[in-house]
Amino acid sequence: MTYKSILVHVEDSEHTSQRTAIALELAKQFDSHLIGLAVTGISRYVFEGSDFSISDPNIGLHLNELHKRAERAIERFKLDCGRLGANQFEANIANDEANGGLGLRARYCDLIVIGQSNPFEPSPSVMSDFPEFMVVNAGRPTLIIPHSGDYTDISRRVLIAWDGSREAARAVTDALPILKKANSVQLLILNPDNDAESHGDEPGADIALYLARHAIKVEVCVRFSKHPIGEAILQISKELGATLLVMGAYGHSRFREMVMGGVTRHILENMNLPVLMSH
Repeated sequence: MTYKSILVHVEDSEHTSQRTAIALELAKQFDSHLIGLAVTGISRYVFEGSDFSISDPNIGLHLNELHKRAERAIERFKLDCGRLGANQFEANIANDEANGGLGLRARYCDLIVIGQSNPFEPSPSVMSDFPEFMVVNAGRPTLIIPHSGDYTDISRRVLIAWDGSREAARAVTDALPILKKANSVQLLILNPDNDAESHGDEPGADIALYLARHAIKVEVCVRFSKHPIGEAILQISKELGATLLVMGAYGHSRFREMVMGGVTRHILENMNLPVLMSH
């Protein structure tokens, strides 16, 4: 297994260039085709069964500005790819909002790279639940980059948050290409006594053996904490100097509302390092 197609969400924002750089770094490592996708934020359903008309000058001006934002994002992506020496990439604009536009195209890629929602820089083309939606609905591993901080060589020190769940197992399998490239891989098990059935007599032994069969050597870190799980994971990630966190995501969609587990939501809102999530 490898990542042969990587999809990165590009925006007209100051954080897009770092996201592109990380996606391109991974594309070079895996000899992948990189796809930059900008969205206009105009839902393909917006005019169906409504009184909106593109002939309305006010609506026309708004739609024109949304298109210009997407075009600026694509131009920035092309410039970044040229500056960073990319040789296998394409740039596209989807006339859709982010959830639908990227969610659909993500199913034809191996990995998605997106940004954490930034409450200080809201986007007209991205809903606030965008990361949650992509993790739950895209059907592909989603790499989420924090909206603040500088991150390079994210596969250097990888930390896996392991709880024995289906979601965690999915995340580990989806992350195998990165785990094989990592300089070190650590497996974090928090409070195993609280769920002894999932961890067995020797917490981490089974998943460590699974990874060893893929030629991945791991260090098992069993920790005990009275802090909320999400908070403890981020704190330990920082202590261990992790450059990437791999974890399963709990959640489901209820009409347009994303209902996420407490740990998943805490990580998405407070992440201090890039996080690869699978559902």
